[in-house]
Amino acid sequence: MADDGAASIAAGGIVLMKLEPRITMAKEGLRISAQKVVVDYDFRNDSDNDITTVVAFPVPPYKLGDDETVFGNPAFNNFQLVVDGQIKSFAVQPRAFVDHREISTDLKRNHIDIASFGHFNRKSSDYTRPVPDYLRQNASARHRLTTIGAFDRGIPRWEVRKTYYWTQTFPAHARVHIQHLYAPVLGGTNSAEYGLAAERTSGSKSEEQRAEAREVDSLCLEPSLKESLYKFTHRNDMNLPFNYVDFILTTANTWKKPIEDFTLIVDRPASEKLLATHLRPLQRNKALVSFCWNGLIEHPDSMHFAAHATNFVPRKELRVGFVYIDHMDPHWAGN
Repeated sequence: MADDGAASIAAGGIVLMKLEPRITMAKEGLRISAQKVVVDYDFRNDSDNDITTVVAFPVPPYKLGDDETVFGNPAFNNFQLVVDGQIKSFAVQPRAFVDHREISTDLKRNHIDIASFGHFNRKSSDYTRPVPDYLRQNASARHRLTTIGAFDRGIPRWEVRKTYYWTQTFPAHARVHIQHLYAPVLGGTNSAEYGLAAERTSGSKSEEQRAEAREVDSLCLEPSLKESLYKFTHRNDMNLPFNYVDFILTTANTWKKPIEDFTLIVDRPASEKLLATHLRPLQRNKALVSFCWNGLIEHPDSMHFAAHATNFVPRKELRVGFVYIDHMDPHWAGN
């Protein structure tokens, strides 16, 4: 995490590539943690005919280093798919765009990998150095690729739009269980202090202050919790970093509505001792969970939160926040 924060990539569920009103999402179970998103679906075909169609998991557009979300590991390259208990293969379609103009063919012609930004590797390079696939090009190709906006001094400038897809058969009058899972690209910042303070700033606010306040507000912190956290911001031995996972719920509306049975489970991160860094040693004392939900939120145990709905038609997207209370070594506090 960089000092000025990072933005998440708001992924969601699987979608139909064409409208198919005969397939019902009978059940959706969504489990979110800071490390993994797992979605379980039961789809039901109520028609008298088998239906074979293309199903896809679209990844929202992202750039190399855009808001510091994508480092050496391109977004969502660990997507997994299981159908009726069996691991299923899928195809991947990565496309490259510069200012809404597609340049995929230009990059493929020069054997430049789109999804990995030319085989960018954070361990061996950074955002100011040309990537390996650019360095392999001759002078003429480099000039042409720079002219179309693909590179700036060897640094990738395209936007990736990636889609995983596969052909799925839904038998007549039967259910199909589909599970997909991936590691989310987290958003967040090193401290909620700025957003909490910005909310209480009287008079006019700068655009940066308004953005910080909106980010904290998007977590739907309860007033009492927000007040407690605000008190921590006045202590120089405490830090309040937070992450959030964005999930696009409304992708479910590409199937026959509503979702008959929907369950959300959120895992609370475990407390942990952090290794000493070049800045200061930390003790991660507690992790808090907060998200917006119009309904009852249950606590099956201290490490999980659950929400449930029937005949659910998503109208907005979901953001799950994880706020950490870090205690810094007093010797280092304020340094």
